[in-house]
Amino acid sequence: MRILIADRAARACAIVFAPAWAGVVGGELGKGGPGVSIWDKALHFGAYFILALLAGVALHDRVRAFLLALLGLVLMGGILEIIQGFIGRDCSLYDAFANTLGVIAGGALAWGVSAVLVRFGRAH
Repeated sequence: MRILIADRAARACAIVFAPAWAGVVGGELGKGGPGVSIWDKALHFGAYFILALLAGVALHDRVRAFLLALLGLVLMGGILEIIQGFIGRDCSLYDAFANTLGVIAGGALAWGVSAVLVRFGRAH
């Protein structure tokens, strides 16, 4: 039985997703840094971009699960921002917006990467 490259990538992304998710949640709920900067928004964007990319490649062959995972990441980002308001950190709509943009961008890239991997795997 031949395992396609896309399936290997999906398995690897699924394995890496859990520790990446834990790192993002820990970062969101941990002690925050001082002030607001463009780098803070870039970190939010990057973290959710990576989560969406990993989830998207892991779920490349299940469209509904892929879309639900992206929606779940957007909701998670919003809920974590609300929780921050209760634990002494700032609840920021800008952070939630950066999270959402990261999910959209990461999901779009995952869709493209998965399509290439599937096509490449069939050609070889």
